Amino acid sequence: MDDSTTSTDIRLREGSSIAQRLIMAGCAAAVALCFTPGLLTHDTLEIIVSAVALLVGAGFVVGIMMAPAVVWIITPNEILIGQQRPFGKLRTRVVPKHDISGLQVPGSKRVKARFQLVFTLASGERLTSPPISDVTHVRDTVDRIVTQFEVPNVEAPSNPLDARNPEMHLGEPAEPFPVRDVRIVALIAIALCAGPYAYKLWRGLPPSHVDILLLPLGVIAGLAVYRYANLAIGAFWIIRQDHIRVERLWGDGTPRADHIEGPDVKTITVERRGRSEDEHCIVVIRLHSGRRFRSPRIGSRVEARAVGTEIVRRLGIAAESNKI
Repeated sequence: MDDSTTSTDIRLREGSSIAQRLIMAGCAAAVALCFTPGLLTHDTLEIIVSAVALLVGAGFVVGIMMAPAVVWIITPNEILIGQQRPFGKLRTRVVPKHDISGLQVPGSKRVKARFQLVFTLASGERLTSPPISDVTHVRDTVDRIVTQFEVPNVEAPSNPLDARNPEMHLGEPAEPFPVRDVRIVALIAIALCAGPYAYKLWRGLPPSHVDILLLPLGVIAGLAVYRYANLAIGAFWIIRQDHIRVERLWGDGTPRADHIEGPDVKTITVERRGRSEDEHCIVVIRLHSGRRFRSPRIGSRVEARAVGTEIVRRLGIAAESNKI
C-alpha cells in the first residue's frame, strides 16, 4: 500500500493476506470443533447447541476466506478499482474524473485516526475507498485529490496524527476514575471472594480451606483495586518536534509525565498487541536506560509504521535505532 505524497498515483489496499486468513479461519474452526462432542450425546439440547456452533463456525471460516481484496489506484484523471476474491477472477472498474461530483473523508468509529475517501458520482452512487494508510499525511493526500479532481467544498478531516500538527496526539488525556466507582468495584471484589464462605455459613456447612483462604485474598484484591485502579488507565502521548511527553496517572490518581528525547532512544519498533495486525499495532520505544514505552493502540501495522516514521523524523532518532 502506498499513498505517500511522493508518488504520482495514490494506492490504497484493503484485505488480509492469505497467512492471516488461514490463522483466523483456523481459530474459528478450532472453536467450532470444540462443540463436536455434543453431537455424540443423546441430549437434544446439546445436539442443537453443537450443530448451531458448527454452522456458525463454518460461516466464519467461509466469510474470512472469501472476503475480497480491494485495490484502488487514484491517478490524476481517473480511479482504477480492482476487486478479487480467493479463487475468483479480478474485477475491475474505471471511474473517470468527470464522473466525480463530491468527496467526503469520514473517520472510523473503531480507530480514531483512520480515514476513508467517499466519492459521490454524478449518478448519485457513493464509492468508499480502503483506509488511507499513511495516517500522518491524510490532509496532504486529500488536498492532492481535491486539486486533481477539482471537487468543491471538501471539509478537511480532523486528524490528531497529522504531520502538519505542531503536536501529534496518541490516545486520550488521562483522567482518574471517579472515587465512587473505584470503591464500588473494590467492594464487589471483596464480596465475590467472601461469597463462598458466607454461603457455607448460611447453609450451616463447614467452610473449606479454600473458602477461608479467599477471605484475605478478597481484602487484598479490594485494597489493590482501591489503590491501583488508576494505573490501568492508558498513557497519552504528545509528540512534539524534539521530544515526546508521555502522560499517565499514579495509583492515587495524581498525574505523572515522562519525556522521551531522540538521543535517549535505543530502539523504536512496531509491535502487535492483540489478536489482529489490522487493528492492534503499537509503537514501542526502548531507552538506553532500559525503560520501555508502549504507545496507545494505533491501528494496522502500516498505519503504526507511518506514525513511527514521523516520530523518528521529529525526534531525530539515529538510523541504527530505527527498527520499524
